[in-house]
Amino acid sequence: MRTRLRTLRVGEQTFTWRAAIGQVAGDGADRHRCVRVRVWGAGKNGRALEADLLSKATSVGWSPAETDGSYPAAADVRFLVEHALTLGWDPGALGGTFRLTEHHGLELPGFLLTDRVRDPHAPDPTARVNRAAEA
Repeated sequence: MRTRLRTLRVGEQTFTWRAAIGQVAGDGADRHRCVRVRVWGAGKNGRALEADLLSKATSVGWSPAETDGSYPAAADVRFLVEHALTLGWDPGALGGTFRLTEHHGLELPGFLLTDRVRDPHAPDPTARVNRAAEA
């Protein structure tokens, strides 16, 4: 399957981005939809922005990931880019990755940032989704 690259403009700069759909396990038997977003502002050799987005959807089924159709919109990616730029992301730097993590406290209308994909000891996604649904 071919990866679909999208573009968006923030100010005068054009950014290219893609989103890969996956799953992340909770502490129990449940799994949640997780979308890894990668953004480039200066081509593939520039410093990429990366964020793992945990869907806040509480779908019905064996696990939320089975029936969740959440996918980030261009407005969500624009918000990530603007936030990362204020944190010091330099898309023109050569190589490397600038990661947005849970510690940045960022929340989108349909997503939370999660570290669980890279760190199995990160906070339980189920508890975080449930707290977000209550708020």
